[in-house]
Amino acid sequence: MEEIHTDSAPASIGPFSQGIRDGDRVYVSGQGPVHPETGEIVSDDVRVQTERTLQNIEAVLDAADLSLSDVVKTTVFVTDMSDYEAVNEVYGEHVDEPYPARSAVQVVELPIDIRVEIEAIASLRS
Repeated sequence: MEEIHTDSAPASIGPFSQGIRDGDRVYVSGQGPVHPETGEIVSDDVRVQTERTLQNIEAVLDAADLSLSDVVKTTVFVTDMSDYEAVNEVYGEHVDEPYPARSAVQVVELPIDIRVEIEAIASLRS
């Protein structure tokens, strides 16, 4: 395994890596709407939060020489399923067909006071 790290995404808030390369897969830990330079949550607006979350995922993927086009699976965590449509609209602006497989779940809370978190699995292309 190889750790993936970048200063262009928020530092991990626990004993986990931003990403791990294992064979031909890169696993990106759950990212949220934290600005990497300030460490602050970018907004209370779920659309703005989703945009920043996807930018953070892109930064980790970029550090592994990958992009969102290489993502094969994501999991979206929201604290309120009524945000699902807004999250979905922003998400749809960042992914291309064929779309990654995806799960979306509502959770009671996330480790910090945010409304959305997304994790991703990407595949190295041969």
